[in-house]
Amino acid sequence: MRFCTSCAAPLELTRPAGDDRDRHVCTGCGMVHYRNPKVVVGAVCSWKDHVLLCRRAIEPRAGYWTIPAGYLELGESAEEGARREAWEEARATIEIDGLIAVYSVPRAEQVQLLYRARLLDPKVEPGPESLEVRLVHWDDVPWGELAFPTVHWVLRRSRALQGEPGPLVTVFNPVEGEG
Repeated sequence: MRFCTSCAAPLELTRPAGDDRDRHVCTGCGMVHYRNPKVVVGAVCSWKDHVLLCRRAIEPRAGYWTIPAGYLELGESAEEGARREAWEEARATIEIDGLIAVYSVPRAEQVQLLYRARLLDPKVEPGPESLEVRLVHWDDVPWGELAFPTVHWVLRRSRALQGEPGPLVTVFNPVEGEG
C-alpha cells in the first residue's frame, strides 16, 4: 500500500501512538490504514456418498482440486457467500447444514469459514473459475491432487462427521509450515 485512500497522499510505515506495531499512516491526513486478514467462505457439498470437487482454472494452484470457496464479498453473510461460491464455481445449488470448521491461516492472511452443505440437485457444471467439476465418492477423493492444506483438513473433518447431527464446529489455528 503506497497511497491514502482518503486523500491520495503517500503512506509511511510507522507506529501510531499507543499501538504495538507499525502501520501504514497517511502523511497528509494522518489516517491509519489497517491490513487485516481476508475472510474465505466455502462448503463441503455432498450428494449421498459423494462430495463435490472443482478443478481450479485460476492461480494459485490452477489444475488442482478444491471445494467451492472464495473471498466473502461486502454486504453478504458468510452463508450467502458460501452459496454464491458454490454457484460461481460449480453451478451448484446448496442448502447449508452448518459451520464445520474455522481455520486461521496467517501465512495466507486468511480466516476460513467452511460449511457442511447438501446439494439440492446433482447436476453441476464448471463455472468460470473451474476447469471441471465432479461428484466424487469419498473413497475416490484425489488426496494427492488437492489444492490447499485446508481442503485436506476440511474434507477429512467432513468425512469423520458423516452421519453426525448438527454442524459440529471445530476451530483450528495451524502452526506455520504444518499441513
